[in-house]
Amino acid sequence: MEEGCERGESADMIQRIDPHVHFRDGRQAYKETIAHGLALAEQQGVYQVFDMPNTDPPIIRENDVVERLKLVPKGQEGRYRLYIGVTGDPEQLREAVDCYDRFEEVVGLKEYAGSSTGSLLVATEAEQRKVDDILHEIGYGGVLAVHSEKESLMQPELWNPWEPCTHCLARPVESEVESVRDQIRFADEAGFKGNLHICHISCYGSVLLVNEGKEKGMKVTCGVTPHHLLWTEEMMNQPDGLIYKMNPPLRGKEHVVFLRRALINGDIDWIETDHAPHSIGDKLHFTPKEKTPSGYPSLYLYKTFLNFLKSGGMSDAMLDAMTCGNIKKAFGRKLA
Repeated sequence: MEEGCERGESADMIQRIDPHVHFRDGRQAYKETIAHGLALAEQQGVYQVFDMPNTDPPIIRENDVVERLKLVPKGQEGRYRLYIGVTGDPEQLREAVDCYDRFEEVVGLKEYAGSSTGSLLVATEAEQRKVDDILHEIGYGGVLAVHSEKESLMQPELWNPWEPCTHCLARPVESEVESVRDQIRFADEAGFKGNLHICHISCYGSVLLVNEGKEKGMKVTCGVTPHHLLWTEEMMNQPDGLIYKMNPPLRGKEHVVFLRRALINGDIDWIETDHAPHSIGDKLHFTPKEKTPSGYPSLYLYKTFLNFLKSGGMSDAMLDAMTCGNIKKAFGRKLA
Protein backbone atom coordinates (compact mmCIF):
# COMPACT_ATOMS: atom_id res chain seq x y z
CA MET A 1 0.00 0.00 0.00
CA GLU A 2 1.27 3.45 -0.92
CA GLU A 3 1.99 5.85 1.90
CA GLY A 4 -0.97 8.16 2.54
CA CYS A 5 -3.75 5.64 1.87
CA GLU A 6 -5.62 5.62 5.13
CA ARG A 7 -7.19 2.43 6.48
CA GLY A 8 -9.84 1.68 8.97
CA GLU A 9 -9.85 -1.37 11.22
CA SER A 10 -10.26 -3.83 8.34
CA ALA A 11 -8.55 -4.21 4.96
CA ASP A 12 -11.79 -3.29 3.18
CA MET A 13 -11.91 0.13 4.84
CA ILE A 14 -9.13 1.78 2.84
CA GLN A 15 -10.22 5.21 1.65
CA ARG A 16 -10.54 4.33 -2.00
CA ILE A 17 -10.81 7.01 -4.68
CA ASP A 18 -12.79 7.00 -7.90
CA PRO A 19 -11.02 9.69 -9.95
CA HIS A 20 -13.54 9.80 -12.80
CA VAL A 21 -17.29 10.21 -12.29
CA HIS A 22 -20.01 12.17 -14.05
CA PHE A 23 -22.51 13.45 -11.53
CA ARG A 24 -25.09 15.48 -13.42
CA ASP A 25 -27.16 18.02 -11.46
CA GLY A 26 -27.84 21.25 -13.34
CA ARG A 27 -30.23 20.62 -16.23
CA GLN A 28 -29.68 16.86 -15.94
CA ALA A 29 -30.36 16.28 -12.27
CA TYR A 30 -32.92 13.62 -13.24
CA LYS A 31 -29.98 11.45 -14.37
CA GLU A 32 -27.75 11.80 -11.30
CA THR A 33 -26.94 14.23 -8.50
CA ILE A 34 -23.89 14.83 -6.35
CA ALA A 35 -25.87 13.85 -3.25
CA HIS A 36 -27.01 10.52 -4.70
CA GLY A 37 -23.63 9.84 -6.32
CA LEU A 38 -21.79 10.31 -3.04
CA ALA A 39 -24.25 8.00 -1.27
CA LEU A 40 -23.74 5.38 -3.99
CA ALA A 41 -19.97 5.76 -3.71
CA GLU A 42 -20.15 5.11 0.04
CA GLN A 43 -22.23 1.98 -0.56
CA GLN A 44 -19.58 0.75 -3.01
CA GLY A 45 -16.68 1.39 -0.63
CA VAL A 46 -15.43 4.56 -2.33
CA TYR A 47 -14.44 7.43 -0.04
CA GLN A 48 -13.64 10.19 -2.51
CA VAL A 49 -14.71 11.01 -6.08
CA PHE A 50 -13.41 13.38 -8.77
CA ASP A 51 -16.28 14.82 -10.81
CA MET A 52 -15.93 15.71 -14.49
CA PRO A 53 -16.79 19.14 -15.96
CA ASN A 54 -18.87 18.22 -19.03
CA THR A 55 -22.05 19.01 -17.14
CA ASP A 56 -24.97 21.07 -18.43
CA PRO A 57 -23.91 23.84 -18.11
CA PRO A 58 -20.19 22.92 -18.20
CA ILE A 59 -17.67 23.81 -15.48
CA ILE A 60 -15.15 26.12 -17.16
CA ARG A 61 -15.19 29.34 -15.09
CA GLU A 62 -14.68 30.30 -11.46
CA ASN A 63 -18.38 30.96 -10.98
CA ASP A 64 -19.17 27.47 -12.32
CA VAL A 65 -16.87 25.98 -9.67
CA VAL A 66 -18.44 28.07 -6.90
CA GLU A 67 -21.97 27.10 -7.90
CA ARG A 68 -21.04 23.44 -8.25
CA LEU A 69 -19.54 23.26 -4.78
CA LYS A 70 -22.78 24.63 -3.30
CA LEU A 71 -24.44 21.35 -4.34
CA VAL A 72 -22.21 19.18 -2.13
CA PRO A 73 -24.18 17.94 0.91
CA LYS A 74 -23.13 19.40 4.26
CA GLY A 75 -20.59 17.19 5.95
CA GLN A 76 -19.53 15.54 2.66
CA GLU A 77 -17.22 18.29 1.42
CA GLY A 78 -14.03 16.27 1.94
CA ARG A 79 -15.31 13.47 -0.23
CA TYR A 80 -15.96 15.59 -3.32
CA ARG A 81 -13.41 16.93 -5.77
CA LEU A 82 -13.84 18.17 -9.34
CA TYR A 83 -12.05 18.95 -12.56
CA ILE A 84 -12.39 22.22 -14.43
CA GLY A 85 -12.73 21.96 -18.20
CA VAL A 86 -10.37 23.59 -20.67
CA THR A 87 -10.99 25.20 -24.05
CA GLY A 88 -8.76 26.68 -26.73
CA ASP A 89 -9.29 30.17 -25.30
CA PRO A 90 -6.06 31.40 -23.60
CA GLU A 91 -7.99 33.59 -21.17
CA GLN A 92 -10.19 30.68 -20.11
CA LEU A 93 -7.13 28.45 -19.66
CA ARG A 94 -5.55 31.00 -17.34
CA GLU A 95 -8.75 31.25 -15.33
CA ALA A 96 -8.91 27.46 -15.08
CA VAL A 97 -5.34 27.28 -13.76
CA ASP A 98 -6.12 30.07 -11.31
CA CYS A 99 -9.07 28.03 -10.02
CA TYR A 100 -6.78 25.03 -9.63
CA ASP A 101 -4.38 27.14 -7.60
CA ARG A 102 -7.02 28.73 -5.35
CA PHE A 103 -9.63 26.00 -4.80
CA GLU A 104 -8.49 22.91 -2.93
CA GLU A 105 -11.50 21.08 -4.40
CA VAL A 106 -10.29 21.54 -8.01
CA VAL A 107 -7.93 18.60 -8.55
CA GLY A 108 -7.00 19.12 -12.18
CA LEU A 109 -7.88 20.19 -15.71
CA LYS A 110 -9.92 18.12 -18.18
CA GLU A 111 -9.53 18.33 -21.97
CA TYR A 112 -11.87 16.70 -24.45
CA ALA A 113 -9.74 15.94 -27.50
CA GLY A 114 -12.74 14.06 -28.90
CA SER A 115 -16.43 14.84 -28.74
CA SER A 116 -18.45 13.07 -26.07
CA THR A 117 -21.34 13.99 -23.78
CA GLY A 118 -21.82 17.74 -23.53
CA SER A 119 -20.33 20.65 -25.44
CA LEU A 120 -16.71 20.63 -24.27
CA LEU A 121 -14.31 19.92 -27.13
CA VAL A 122 -10.81 20.95 -28.20
CA ALA A 123 -11.11 19.38 -31.64
CA THR A 124 -8.10 20.25 -33.77
CA GLU A 125 -4.43 19.40 -33.42
CA ALA A 126 -3.58 23.09 -33.53
CA GLU A 127 -5.90 23.86 -30.60
CA GLN A 128 -4.62 20.89 -28.62
CA ARG A 129 -1.02 22.00 -29.15
CA LYS A 130 -1.99 25.50 -28.02
CA VAL A 131 -3.44 24.12 -24.78
CA ASP A 132 -0.16 22.41 -23.90
CA ASP A 133 1.90 25.43 -24.95
CA ILE A 134 -0.15 27.81 -22.80
CA LEU A 135 -0.10 25.48 -19.80
CA HIS A 136 3.67 25.28 -20.12
CA GLU A 137 3.88 29.07 -20.37
CA ILE A 138 1.74 29.49 -17.26
CA GLY A 139 3.81 26.92 -15.39
CA TYR A 140 0.93 24.57 -14.64
CA GLY A 141 2.24 21.45 -12.90
CA GLY A 142 -0.94 19.58 -12.02
CA VAL A 143 -2.90 16.85 -13.79
CA LEU A 144 -4.20 17.37 -17.33
CA ALA A 145 -6.68 14.56 -17.95
CA VAL A 146 -7.59 13.97 -21.59
CA HIS A 147 -10.47 12.19 -23.30
CA SER A 148 -8.50 10.91 -26.28
CA GLU A 149 -10.42 10.15 -29.46
CA LYS A 150 -9.35 11.81 -32.71
CA GLU A 151 -12.20 13.59 -34.47
CA SER A 152 -10.71 13.24 -37.94
CA LEU A 153 -10.60 9.44 -37.62
CA MET A 154 -14.17 9.01 -36.42
CA GLN A 155 -16.73 7.80 -38.95
CA PRO A 156 -20.12 8.99 -37.66
CA GLU A 157 -21.81 7.98 -40.92
CA LEU A 158 -21.39 4.33 -39.87
CA TRP A 159 -23.52 4.79 -36.74
CA ASN A 160 -26.94 3.14 -36.89
CA PRO A 161 -28.91 3.11 -33.60
CA TRP A 162 -30.87 0.06 -34.78
CA GLU A 163 -27.53 -1.78 -34.89
CA PRO A 164 -25.80 -0.58 -31.69
CA CYS A 165 -22.49 -2.33 -32.41
CA THR A 166 -21.93 0.11 -35.29
CA HIS A 167 -20.91 2.59 -32.58
CA CYS A 168 -17.67 0.62 -32.29
CA LEU A 169 -17.06 1.17 -36.02
CA ALA A 170 -17.93 4.86 -35.86
CA ARG A 171 -15.34 5.42 -33.11
CA PRO A 172 -12.63 2.93 -34.09
CA VAL A 173 -9.54 1.82 -32.21
CA GLU A 174 -7.37 3.97 -34.50
CA SER A 175 -9.19 7.09 -33.34
CA GLU A 176 -8.15 6.49 -29.74
CA VAL A 177 -4.62 5.30 -30.43
CA GLU A 178 -3.74 8.21 -32.72
CA SER A 179 -5.22 10.70 -30.27
CA VAL A 180 -3.13 9.23 -27.45
CA ARG A 181 -0.09 9.48 -29.71
CA ASP A 182 -0.95 13.15 -30.32
CA GLN A 183 -1.42 14.00 -26.65
CA ILE A 184 1.90 12.48 -25.64
CA ARG A 185 3.73 14.19 -28.50
CA PHE A 186 2.15 17.59 -27.89
CA ALA A 187 2.92 17.47 -24.16
CA ASP A 188 6.51 16.40 -24.84
CA GLU A 189 7.12 19.06 -27.47
CA ALA A 190 5.59 21.79 -25.30
CA GLY A 191 7.72 20.80 -22.31
CA PHE A 192 4.55 20.31 -20.24
CA LYS A 193 5.61 19.94 -16.60
CA GLY A 194 2.42 18.47 -15.21
CA ASN A 195 1.03 14.93 -15.26
CA LEU A 196 -0.66 13.99 -18.54
CA HIS A 197 -3.40 11.48 -17.81
CA ILE A 198 -5.09 9.45 -20.55
CA CYS A 199 -8.62 8.65 -19.37
CA HIS A 200 -10.56 5.39 -19.80
CA ILE A 201 -8.04 3.60 -22.02
CA SER A 202 -9.75 0.90 -24.09
CA CYS A 203 -7.21 -0.75 -26.40
CA TYR A 204 -3.73 -2.20 -26.24
CA GLY A 205 -2.14 0.32 -28.61
CA SER A 206 -2.90 3.12 -26.17
CA VAL A 207 -1.27 1.29 -23.26
CA LEU A 208 1.87 0.68 -25.31
CA LEU A 209 2.11 4.40 -26.17
CA VAL A 210 1.70 5.45 -22.54
CA ASN A 211 4.44 3.05 -21.48
CA GLU A 212 6.73 4.42 -24.21
CA GLY A 213 6.13 7.90 -22.78
CA LYS A 214 7.04 6.69 -19.30
CA GLU A 215 10.23 5.10 -20.63
CA LYS A 216 11.19 8.53 -22.05
CA GLY A 217 10.82 10.01 -18.57
CA MET A 218 7.49 11.74 -19.12
CA LYS A 219 4.92 12.09 -16.36
CA VAL A 220 2.08 10.25 -18.08
CA THR A 221 -0.53 7.92 -16.59
CA CYS A 222 -3.59 6.05 -17.79
CA GLY A 223 -6.75 4.66 -16.23
CA VAL A 224 -9.13 1.87 -17.13
CA THR A 225 -12.83 1.35 -16.40
CA PRO A 226 -14.67 -1.72 -15.13
CA HIS A 227 -16.77 -1.86 -18.30
CA HIS A 228 -13.74 -1.96 -20.60
CA LEU A 229 -12.32 -4.86 -18.59
CA LEU A 230 -15.52 -6.83 -18.03
CA TRP A 231 -17.23 -6.72 -21.43
CA THR A 232 -16.47 -6.94 -25.12
CA GLU A 233 -18.26 -5.24 -27.99
CA GLU A 234 -20.51 -8.30 -28.25
CA MET A 235 -22.62 -6.77 -25.47
CA MET A 236 -23.90 -4.28 -28.04
CA ASN A 237 -25.40 -7.06 -30.15
CA GLN A 238 -27.96 -7.82 -27.45
CA PRO A 239 -31.56 -6.52 -27.66
CA ASP A 240 -30.66 -3.83 -25.09
CA GLY A 241 -27.31 -3.09 -26.75
CA LEU A 242 -27.83 0.68 -26.62
CA ILE A 243 -27.38 0.53 -22.84
CA TYR A 244 -23.74 -0.42 -23.47
CA LYS A 245 -23.03 2.53 -25.78
CA MET A 246 -20.15 4.54 -24.32
CA ASN A 247 -17.17 6.66 -25.37
CA PRO A 248 -14.72 5.17 -26.10
CA PRO A 249 -16.70 2.09 -27.15
CA LEU A 250 -16.39 -1.45 -25.90
CA ARG A 251 -13.69 -3.30 -27.85
CA GLY A 252 -12.89 -6.78 -29.12
CA LYS A 253 -11.80 -9.68 -26.93
CA GLU A 254 -8.10 -9.23 -27.77
CA HIS A 255 -8.15 -5.75 -26.25
CA VAL A 256 -10.05 -6.83 -23.14
CA VAL A 257 -7.63 -9.69 -22.47
CA PHE A 258 -4.63 -7.38 -22.97
CA LEU A 259 -6.05 -4.69 -20.66
CA ARG A 260 -6.69 -7.23 -17.89
CA ARG A 261 -3.12 -8.45 -18.12
CA ALA A 262 -1.76 -4.90 -18.27
CA LEU A 263 -3.63 -3.94 -15.12
CA ILE A 264 -2.33 -6.97 -13.22
CA ASN A 265 1.20 -6.19 -14.46
CA GLY A 266 1.01 -2.58 -13.31
CA ASP A 267 1.11 -1.12 -16.84
CA ILE A 268 -2.14 0.74 -16.14
CA ASP A 269 -2.02 3.20 -13.27
CA TRP A 270 -5.49 3.15 -11.77
CA ILE A 271 -9.12 2.16 -11.93
CA GLU A 272 -11.67 4.84 -12.78
CA THR A 273 -15.34 4.03 -13.22
CA ASP A 274 -16.32 6.79 -15.68
CA HIS A 275 -19.71 6.55 -13.94
CA ALA A 276 -22.04 8.20 -16.48
CA PRO A 277 -25.73 7.65 -15.76
CA HIS A 278 -28.58 8.26 -18.19
CA SER A 279 -32.23 7.37 -17.86
CA ILE A 280 -33.43 4.17 -19.56
CA GLY A 281 -35.73 6.34 -21.65
CA ASP A 282 -32.81 8.42 -22.88
CA LYS A 283 -30.79 5.31 -23.72
CA LEU A 284 -33.39 3.11 -25.40
CA HIS A 285 -36.08 5.36 -26.84
CA PHE A 286 -35.16 7.68 -29.67
CA THR A 287 -36.25 9.10 -32.97
CA PRO A 288 -34.10 8.96 -36.14
CA LYS A 289 -33.01 12.57 -35.60
CA GLU A 290 -31.97 12.12 -31.97
CA LYS A 291 -28.60 11.12 -30.64
CA THR A 292 -28.64 8.24 -28.19
CA PRO A 293 -26.41 9.20 -25.25
CA SER A 294 -23.16 7.43 -24.39
CA GLY A 295 -22.24 6.34 -20.89
CA TYR A 296 -22.73 3.58 -18.33
CA PRO A 297 -23.25 3.93 -14.54
CA SER A 298 -20.20 1.85 -13.66
CA LEU A 299 -19.88 3.01 -10.06
CA TYR A 300 -22.60 0.42 -9.39
CA LEU A 301 -20.07 -2.24 -10.47
CA TYR A 302 -17.25 -1.14 -8.16
CA LYS A 303 -17.42 -3.78 -5.38
CA THR A 304 -18.12 -6.56 -7.85
CA PHE A 305 -15.24 -5.42 -10.02
CA LEU A 306 -12.73 -5.39 -7.15
CA ASN A 307 -13.79 -8.91 -6.22
CA PHE A 308 -13.34 -9.91 -9.87
CA LEU A 309 -9.78 -8.56 -9.81
CA LYS A 310 -8.98 -10.37 -6.56
CA SER A 311 -10.29 -13.63 -7.98
CA GLY A 312 -8.02 -13.06 -10.99
CA GLY A 313 -4.93 -12.86 -8.81
CA MET A 314 -4.56 -9.18 -7.96
CA SER A 315 -2.98 -8.75 -4.54
CA ASP A 316 -4.36 -6.43 -1.87
CA ALA A 317 -1.26 -4.25 -2.19
CA MET A 318 -1.75 -3.86 -5.94
CA LEU A 319 -5.45 -3.18 -5.48
CA ASP A 320 -4.66 -0.49 -2.93
CA ALA A 321 -2.25 1.13 -5.39
CA MET A 322 -4.82 1.03 -8.20
CA THR A 323 -7.60 2.56 -6.10
CA CYS A 324 -5.64 4.97 -3.90
CA GLY A 325 -1.84 5.04 -3.85
CA ASN A 326 -1.10 5.72 -7.51
CA ILE A 327 -3.84 8.34 -7.64
CA LYS A 328 -2.48 10.18 -4.61
CA LYS A 329 1.01 10.10 -6.10
CA ALA A 330 -0.16 11.69 -9.38
CA PHE A 331 -2.33 14.38 -7.79
CA GLY A 332 0.26 15.25 -5.17
CA ARG A 333 -0.49 18.18 -2.91
CA LYS A 334 -4.15 18.23 -3.93
CA LEU A 335 -4.71 15.03 -1.97
CA ALA A 336 -2.20 15.57 0.81
